[in-house]
Amino acid sequence: MTNTTETKNICGLRREDFQTTVNGKKTDLFILKNKAGNEVAITNYGGAVVAIMVPDKDGKLANVIQGHDNIQDVINSPEPYLSTLIGRFGNRIAKGKFTLHGKEYSLPINNGPNALHGGVKGFNARVWKPEMMNDQTLVLHYVAAYGEEGFTGELKTTVVYTWTDNNELQIEYLACTNKKTIVNLTHHGFFSLAGIANPTPKVDNLICEINADFYLPIDETSIPTGEIRCVEGTPFDFRTPKEVGKDIDADNLQIKRGAGYDHCFVLNKKEEGELSFAARITEPKSGRTMEVYTTEPGMQLYTDNWADGYKGQHGATFPKRSAICFECQHFPDSPNRPYFPSVVLKEGEQYKQKTIYKFGVK
Repeated sequence: MTNTTETKNICGLRREDFQTTVNGKKTDLFILKNKAGNEVAITNYGGAVVAIMVPDKDGKLANVIQGHDNIQDVINSPEPYLSTLIGRFGNRIAKGKFTLHGKEYSLPINNGPNALHGGVKGFNARVWKPEMMNDQTLVLHYVAAYGEEGFTGELKTTVVYTWTDNNELQIEYLACTNKKTIVNLTHHGFFSLAGIANPTPKVDNLICEINADFYLPIDETSIPTGEIRCVEGTPFDFRTPKEVGKDIDADNLQIKRGAGYDHCFVLNKKEEGELSFAARITEPKSGRTMEVYTTEPGMQLYTDNWADGYKGQHGATFPKRSAICFECQHFPDSPNRPYFPSVVLKEGEQYKQKTIYKFGVK
């Protein structure tokens, strides 16, 4: 039996379905609720956001993020990064190798010939220490050991999720290290603004705008070539709003290499580290909108090109291209590209960034 407070959850998730013990650490479900009664549900396993309940233009609530409805499915998901926290290094590092203070480091190879999203057991597969501050704020803590997944330095990480009365999911990241290391944190939300369903609709009809004049082309293994290319005249030009599906299968080498969109955009910034507008999507049928703001220099656009219709929450299924991801971050393979913004964190420094996903209706 759920207790009375939990039966009021509009997401229909049960706390006990998320409670287990992994390597001696307890997992749980935390539900943030704002004044409008809209909800965000998060588990401390990998910081996975399993529900974002927001209204459409008629006031009808739906979950607009892909997730599972119990902890075992989160742990064993066919998509291990499904709406989770990503670290210690988000995105790819070529051949899993980088050099820091004159020493070469080797990371586990888990994506073709490259290292992806922090290794075989990244931050997405760790149990974080939770602290529920109030009805609208959850703080998660994790200490990544020296040498974990091949990275140098112990990294103390804190992530703060805040669900505001304006339907903004704010994610703040803080980290410090005891030895010079590299860090690139992000959140891998798989957004489905039409609402998850069986099957969850494709994202082709989303109207998308991205505040970026440049993007990073990739090689055949999805590593940036090093070029910073203008979006003008390419399928990557979202400076004026257009349908996601318009150029998603264009006869274009970059689109073919990503099997759709799986590229990092260089966000337009007036100054480094400013919190500024990154992207906006509108779902025409429901009228739901989502805006992205971030302090990060880059944003990976990923159109869920490899999903195969696997099962998610409450009988929903997630076919290919049924979600869109806006992973705000530093650029992929940055440790091997000195002219990319630096991902090096020194002892005594604080890593700090903030990303906001703001939901509305048009």
